[in-house]
Amino acid sequence: ILKEWLTVMQKYYHYVEWRPMDQPTSYAGELGPKHWPISRYEYVMKLKQAALNFARKHWADYILYADTDNILTNPETLNLMIAENKSVIAPMLDSQGAYSNFWCGITPQGYYRRTAEYFPTRNRNKLGCFPVPMVHSTMLLDLRKEDMKKLAFFPPHKDYSWPYDDIIVFAFSCRAAGSSMYLCNKERYGYLNVPPKPHQTLEDDRLNFVHLHLESMSKVYGPPMSPSRHVHMFPKQRDLMGFDEIFLINLQRRPDRRDRMLYSLNELEIDVKVVPAVDGNALNSSDIKILGVDLLPGYHDPFSGRTLTKGEVGCFLSHFFIWKEIVDVQMDKALIFEDDIRFQANFKRRVLRLMEEVEQAELDWDIIYLGRKKVILGEEEPVEHVHNLVWADYSFWTLSYAISLQGAQKLLNAEPLSKMLPVDEFLPIMYDKHPNEDYKSHFLNRNLQAFSTRPLLVEPSKYAGDPEWVSDTETSTLWDDDSVRTDWRGSHKMLKGSSPPEMLSSGYRDEL
Repeated sequence: ILKEWLTVMQKYYHYVEWRPMDQPTSYAGELGPKHWPISRYEYVMKLKQAALNFARKHWADYILYADTDNILTNPETLNLMIAENKSVIAPMLDSQGAYSNFWCGITPQGYYRRTAEYFPTRNRNKLGCFPVPMVHSTMLLDLRKEDMKKLAFFPPHKDYSWPYDDIIVFAFSCRAAGSSMYLCNKERYGYLNVPPKPHQTLEDDRLNFVHLHLESMSKVYGPPMSPSRHVHMFPKQRDLMGFDEIFLINLQRRPDRRDRMLYSLNELEIDVKVVPAVDGNALNSSDIKILGVDLLPGYHDPFSGRTLTKGEVGCFLSHFFIWKEIVDVQMDKALIFEDDIRFQANFKRRVLRLMEEVEQAELDWDIIYLGRKKVILGEEEPVEHVHNLVWADYSFWTLSYAISLQGAQKLLNAEPLSKMLPVDEFLPIMYDKHPNEDYKSHFLNRNLQAFSTRPLLVEPSKYAGDPEWVSDTETSTLWDDDSVRTDWRGSHKMLKGSSPPEMLSSGYRDEL
C-alpha cells in the first residue's frame, strides 16, 4: 500500500526516507505476536531515535510521530498542533473504549495512575490543551525549542530506573530535559486502535483495526477518513454468513451512503445485494393507488399527529418487496441492512456466533433485530440457551434485522399495503407489542416471533439534529398531499434513544 501511494505522492514531498523490511522481525523472549519483551521495546526506541537523529541532521523545525494503527481524520491536525507552540504536544485520539494516547497521572515508579481528570478530558467535557505526564502514539515535537536538544528516545537517561517501555522512557526523558508534555482535545483529530492483550492473536488485532477504519469513515466524530484515490482497494473474499441473501437498501440518489456501506461490508468480508429503494418522494398519488396502498384508518404519528409521509410509504415498500422476494425464491433466512448504519465491533463474528446458537437451541424465530430503538424502558426477557438475545418489546427503526421465510410469509399474509403505517410500527403490531389497540385490531394474526440482540450490533450513523443528518422518511410530504411538508422536528422518533445506549462492556473497562 505504501509503495503504491509513494509512486504517486512522493513528488509532493521534499524528501521521503523509505526503509522497508523484507520479512517481519521476531524478538528474543517473545511469547506470541502481540507480546512485548524488552528486545521489542528497545527496537522501537531505536527506530524513534533514528528518526529524531535524521530530523536534527536535516535541520527540521518539527517532527511528527504517528503509529501505524493511528488514523488522523482532521486534515488540519498538523497546523493546529504547530499553532499551540509547545515543545511536545499530542492531538487527543478516540478509540473504541476509554483508551486514548495520554495519561493524566503517573506513579513515582513510572506506572499509570488513574486520576479524576482523565475522563472529563477523554470525553471532552472540558476542552483545551493541558499539561500531562504522558503522551504517546501520535505527537509533535518542536525541535526549535532549547529543551529539545537534550531529548532522547534511546538510550534511556542515565538516571532512568522506571519500567523498560518506550513511552515511559520518553516521558522520563522529557522530565529530565525540563520539557512539559501537552494533550490537546479542542477538536476531533482522529482515532487509535486499542492495543490487544499479549494472549490475543493477530486476527483479533486485525478485526479491531477494521472496526476502527469503519468508525473513522462514519462522520460521527468529526471529519471522516476516506481511502486515498491513489491506492487501489482490493476486493476481499466475502460471504453471506450462512444467510441465503443479504440485502442493502439504498436510494439511488444517495450514492455516498451506498459507497460507504459497500466499502464497510468489503472490509467486513460480507457479501451483499444492493436493492434500489422505492423513492417515496418520487411517487405521485396515482402511483400509490396503483400499488394498492391505503392508510391504516386512524393512523397518526405518535409525536406530531401527522399522517403517513411519502418517504414512509417508500420505506415500507422497499422492505415489503424484499419480503416478497424471500417468499418467491423460498429463502430460508435473509439479512437486511439500511444504508445509514454503523457496525459495532466484531460485527461479523458476533452475528455468526448468534445464528449458530439460535440454530443449536432450535429457536422458533421470525425476525431478529440487529439494530433498533428500544422505546419502553425496562428489561426484556432473555432467551434461554442463546447469549445476548432477548424477546423484543415495542421498538422503532428497521436499521438491520434477520428474517426467516416463515416470518416474511406472516408479514405478507397480513396484507399491510391496504392498511399501511410506518414499517417500524407495523412490525411491533405483528409481534403484538404495539401499545395502540386500535391499530392492532386491523391485524388478526399477530404471532410474529420477534427477538433482538442485546447489546445491539448496529446503530444509526447519525441521529436527528446531528450535522449532515438527513431522513428521507421524515423530510418529505404527506402521502396524499404534496403541499404539506414534514420534517423530524414534528416527529421525534429519529432522536437518540430514550434509554441509555447499549455498549459492549468489555471494550470500556480500561483507559490504559
